[in-house]
Amino acid sequence: MPGLETFASYQSSWFKDDIRAALSVAAVALPVAIAYAQLTGVNAAVGLYSCVLPMLVYALFGTSKQLIVGPDAATCAVIAAVVTPLAAGDSVKHWQLVMTMTAMTGLWCLIASRFKLGVLADFLSKPILMGLLNGVAITIIVGQFSKIFGFTFDDKYLLERLGGVPTYLAQTHVPTLLMALLTVIIYFVMKRLKPSWPASMFAISFGAILVWIFNLGQYDVKTIGTVTGGFPVFQTPEFNVGIIRELVMPALNLAVVSFVSMMLTARSFAAKNGYDIDADKEFRALGFANMASALSQGFAVSGADSRTAVNDANGGKTQLVSIIAAAIIAVIAIFLTAPLEFIPSAALGVVLVIASVHLLDLKAVWNLRLRDRQAFYLALTTLFAVLFIGVIPGITLAVLLGLFQFIRTVMRPTDQVLGLDSKGVIRSLDSSDKAKPVAGIFIYRFNSPLTYFNAGYFKRRLFEGYARQKDDIKCVIIDAVPCFTHLDLSVMAVLSDIQQTFKKRGVKVILAGRKRQLLSWFEQTEMVSGDDGIMILSDLYLALKLNQSYQAAQEEPQAVNALTEVDKSVLLHSQI
Repeated sequence: MPGLETFASYQSSWFKDDIRAALSVAAVALPVAIAYAQLTGVNAAVGLYSCVLPMLVYALFGTSKQLIVGPDAATCAVIAAVVTPLAAGDSVKHWQLVMTMTAMTGLWCLIASRFKLGVLADFLSKPILMGLLNGVAITIIVGQFSKIFGFTFDDKYLLERLGGVPTYLAQTHVPTLLMALLTVIIYFVMKRLKPSWPASMFAISFGAILVWIFNLGQYDVKTIGTVTGGFPVFQTPEFNVGIIRELVMPALNLAVVSFVSMMLTARSFAAKNGYDIDADKEFRALGFANMASALSQGFAVSGADSRTAVNDANGGKTQLVSIIAAAIIAVIAIFLTAPLEFIPSAALGVVLVIASVHLLDLKAVWNLRLRDRQAFYLALTTLFAVLFIGVIPGITLAVLLGLFQFIRTVMRPTDQVLGLDSKGVIRSLDSSDKAKPVAGIFIYRFNSPLTYFNAGYFKRRLFEGYARQKDDIKCVIIDAVPCFTHLDLSVMAVLSDIQQTFKKRGVKVILAGRKRQLLSWFEQTEMVSGDDGIMILSDLYLALKLNQSYQAAQEEPQAVNALTEVDKSVLLHSQI
């Protein structure tokens, strides 16, 4: 528990900053948690439950001192997309499915942590995540128009909803729209006058007060209704295993996306405050936080970038901020839920739209077009997938795109032909002419681990590079360090073919680097090394020196006597 280490060395001077930050975080988290509960399709109190235990658990197990975990727009949108069709309108079943999916998400995170898969933080590239978050943001914004304008969507998918805009706008409920506009005005006025104050909380509170005083329910202004607070009571789910099976892959997708999103936030604030975080421990902390949320009747959580930013802006120093903020929210969830029933749904819709706008960054996606065309197409593909085929298929496609991007990089990596510069340093041959080819020697580097699906490409690129050489090549040296990382029988078979082809042409093949490892692999696969097969040496410089000594000995035998002591020892080593 990294948090305990922080608390053990806690300085009293930090407490004032942590208290201030905790109050600000709680003020921002309260309206957002209620709004995200509405987005998920569960009671408002569930949103509050989803803040309390997860924040306490992360404060103990997380390695970030600033990160605040809690409900997240993308996470809630994913859960709603999966659970709503399975629940078929049954509110109790809907809630139980939400808790079950949350527990499964936590379990996937714990499994990933156990196998040290924190590297998945780099699995979804930045362009793919940009497309994903923009798509989710647009989906949420469009979905909240029904609450803001006071109508009900008959269509499930985004395109159909957009196509029916004229029909839906004709159904606008004016009092509901006025409440939404009033919420927007109060929000931006508060932002202008008191930027550090929780504008969302003031806007929602003002709307609730108006509903209570003027009994706006008589004008059909919808509110979130009765909020059942108190201590959460565990309920055993009452649905069959077949439904649980439907949640397995969506929970895995949600675990990956939540973790990647959380790590982007955690790493940025860790870098800003001058400390490091452990990706594997963060995976475990996220897993425990989601399990705690499920056990307290909550829904899936992730790193909350807006609340983390509030924490940092108010000078939060340690994980104590999460503990204090969780305690404040717990008191409200258990004892003070009665006033929440007056909160207008239109106000919550406005808060969700504003939160989603912060996720929206289409300009950044467009700017990729100038910097990296491939990244731009990846982001655009993910964005349109989320918009046109849905959140869950879009996330699945994003994960597959990340996988395909990695496989493509490994299958078709960069490679170089190497030479020597004026100082005798081995470097790549390029248009700068800082390095020159070595007469009679072809030095090749393949920048990817060799495996069965890129061994053929490696062979083809090696022969293509060899064919372009103008000199009479007597030796081919392969840099073994970047490409021979693990034993693969297919690779060894291709290597044997390469050796036989070059042997017929009178060309010697040398592998430079990973000598002990390669000798062991050759012995296991019964391949021949040494003078009668592929020679294996410890590094490129030794391989180059050996061949120069060989050539000198073959061209001018008397020159051997003039070799330096180093040359003699190298030549003796090669003969041995």
